[in-house]
Amino acid sequence: MQLVVARIGRAHGIKGEVTVEVRTDEPELRLGPGAVLATEPSSVGPLTIATGRVHSGRLLLRFEGVADRTAAEALRNTLLIAEVDPEEVPEDPEEFYDHQLIDLDVVTRDGTDVGRISEVSHLPYQDLLIVQRPDGSEVMIPFVAEIVPEIDLEEQRAVIDPPPGLLDDSQAEIASSREDS
Repeated sequence: MQLVVARIGRAHGIKGEVTVEVRTDEPELRLGPGAVLATEPSSVGPLTIATGRVHSGRLLLRFEGVADRTAAEALRNTLLIAEVDPEEVPEDPEEFYDHQLIDLDVVTRDGTDVGRISEVSHLPYQDLLIVQRPDGSEVMIPFVAEIVPEIDLEEQRAVIDPPPGLLDDSQAEIASSREDS
């Protein structure tokens, strides 16, 4: 099974290093020197990681055969893909691979059917579960413990505790209002 583990960003410096947007909770396992990664687009790869380091809070990688800024810049926006055993699970029981979450049924704590997870969107500060509702619409659920308290892989369901307004705009609560002076 293939998992997207990173997206290549800008070139850094003149020696072929690139910034990387990490999309795995296990970068030390997936993005270490010597790792051979498939790419999207596939014509760019496979790429073998020569070196990696953290600089100003960003992961920088250099790939074998990429020796200058021009070659590094040509890799921009390329997805890095690792081959993973489908039976492998993350070490932390509170972490999940995207393929484990996609197609899970989503229900509220009281058992109300919400829909089915169609996609996991990875944003800089949190992930979102994209849920396809029975009526064909989509709802985005922040993938945080307060809102998604339970993932049951055996039952193939995600239990959510949505705040007012997340699923139905008419139930939204106004946190504060400005009075006219």
